[in-house]
Amino acid sequence: MKLNITLNNLCLFLGCVFVVLLFRIIPHPPNFTPVIALSFYLPIIFGIWSLPFCILGFAITDYFIGFHSLLIWTWGSLFLVGLISKFSKKIINRLILVLLGSLVFFIFSNFGVWLTGSFYEPNIQGLVTCYIMAIPFFTNTLLSTIIFAIFIEFFVFSKYFNLIPIFKKKHN
Repeated sequence: MKLNITLNNLCLFLGCVFVVLLFRIIPHPPNFTPVIALSFYLPIIFGIWSLPFCILGFAITDYFIGFHSLLIWTWGSLFLVGLISKFSKKIINRLILVLLGSLVFFIFSNFGVWLTGSFYEPNIQGLVTCYIMAIPFFTNTLLSTIIFAIFIEFFVFSKYFNLIPIFKKKHN
């Protein structure tokens, strides 16, 4: 029985990592991926121990897509999003915190763009300009996070589906 549960959780986890890989490789609008939602929900479902595996999933796709100088900022922000998830017990908390996760990603990753790049002046005006120029990307990030969070809430936490029976027994 315990082996079945472990295998089911492993398959579910690998499936989630596969979704991250797939959505980062297939053509999509800029920043419209399930990355933030999955970075938030995987630690809720599997525990904080799953965060390094999430980052490994991003590392694998970055190997194929191409590494860039902002990896520490993007991976670091996704790690922070995963840490935020430990404070979510009820649906309203999860939905608010997943939106906060989008904001954390926006602030952290764009701070990295400003700090390490040469696109913007190294002063407060340059930082403000960087954030303003990133707003269209944030729109896609926020929309995709909302859509994928609702999808996950419906299929994982809904009383109408029993996608993760052991998880539901543990948290009901």
